[in-house]
Amino acid sequence: MFQTIRHAFAPADPNAIRVPVVLHAPAGAVPITLRTMTADDEDAWNEVRWRNDDWLRPWESGDPMHGRGITVNQWLVMQRRNEERGCGIVLLIEHRMRIVGQISIGAITYGAMRTGIVGYWVSQDVAGHGIAPTALAMLADWAMGDPTGPRLHRLEIAILPENARSLAVVRKVGARPEGLRANYMYVAGRWRSHETFSLLAEDMGAGFTARLLDGAASASPQPATPPNPARHIDTPLRNADNVTPVSYS
Repeated sequence: MFQTIRHAFAPADPNAIRVPVVLHAPAGAVPITLRTMTADDEDAWNEVRWRNDDWLRPWESGDPMHGRGITVNQWLVMQRRNEERGCGIVLLIEHRMRIVGQISIGAITYGAMRTGIVGYWVSQDVAGHGIAPTALAMLADWAMGDPTGPRLHRLEIAILPENARSLAVVRKVGARPEGLRANYMYVAGRWRSHETFSLLAEDMGAGFTARLLDGAASASPQPATPPNPARHIDTPLRNADNVTPVSYS
């Protein structure tokens, strides 16, 4: 009880993320919503995540030390703790009132860097409908330009070189290519090199979402790309260290 009282009256971290977060796509964009997760989402999240398990497994980041797994409730507690500390946030992606994916910022650093690492995945049945680039653009606008966000300067996205669909996502949003990082992340049981990209605050202009909409309006039709997950993904129920590409805990 003493620890509970002490926590209740402890001074808030100046970097704490204000929750709940609910972000709605602007008019003209794919009609999605990004929002923080609650205990009421457990069943719906489990259904969409594990229904897509075979499709997402090749891109799954993991812990080479094989730490113990956690429950959804434990993961939610970690989310709230990370939000209070300002070191990370997980947002559900909703389309037409149902969960279709997840996007997150982890390993947030303040001070002279003000940076974070983005991870995301979308359900196979909605791939190719502009949901992933819209979610990424919305997240970047909130994280860098919204006064209620963490006011970061830089977001990093790391993608396996063979993940053609995810490479298209970051290019649509206007991310800067930063080159190949050797053995950057442990994915699907081995260390894998990744192409890295960044979104910078000085590149926002009127907003990454607005730029995405402008590009979509002027783009010519492109040939269809075979379905592919958005990038490497994370599965927090298998291991506590999987909640972000680097660390959410």
